[in-house]
Amino acid sequence: MKSLYLASESPRRQNILQQLGVDFELLPPQPSEDPELLEIAQPNEPAQQYVQRVTFNKLQAAKTRLTNQNKTWAPILCADTCVCIKTQTSDILLGKPQNLHEAKRMLNQLNGQAHWVYTAVAIATSLQDPGILRLSSSEVFFGENSDLHIERYLATNEPIGKAGAYGIQGLGSALIERIHGSYSGIMGLPIYETIQLLDLAKIPYMLSP
Repeated sequence: MKSLYLASESPRRQNILQQLGVDFELLPPQPSEDPELLEIAQPNEPAQQYVQRVTFNKLQAAKTRLTNQNKTWAPILCADTCVCIKTQTSDILLGKPQNLHEAKRMLNQLNGQAHWVYTAVAIATSLQDPGILRLSSSEVFFGENSDLHIERYLATNEPIGKAGAYGIQGLGSALIERIHGSYSGIMGLPIYETIQLLDLAKIPYMLSP
């Protein structure tokens, strides 16, 4: 019996839990589910509010999934990441591009600018537990990348399926001048906040007391 369910298919989140030495089992969405429905933003929704709402929705969906599959209970961990450009009046959310045209538009929006990456991570310790959530906030500064630089990055296909059309853990890091915040949070699972939740749920990991 694993000590934790991870309700995510993200290889990056899995890798981070593996690095922490957490004994976990995947609890990904089933083919009958449409996870993207949970990620639809509401009109004028602030980015921090959006990512927390989506994470709690994912946690509830995972609890229902666990019950439907008649699996033995263990705490459930899930997370969500959003990328946003802040203006004086609103947050512009940049989701996951479905094609290179969308990815190019997003990268041009980010180029030479600062933007924010928010990752919410939540854990439920019982079916009745609505979940405990922690939020990681990071500011990312893109350099003044040339059109050719961006085109070559697009040619790798790495931007597809990644929030904001880049992966900081991959070649996307070549576009970034500096960050203020959590590198692991930008990857998709902030280690500091995750460890806080593991401690609260009494789940062992490599550095646990």
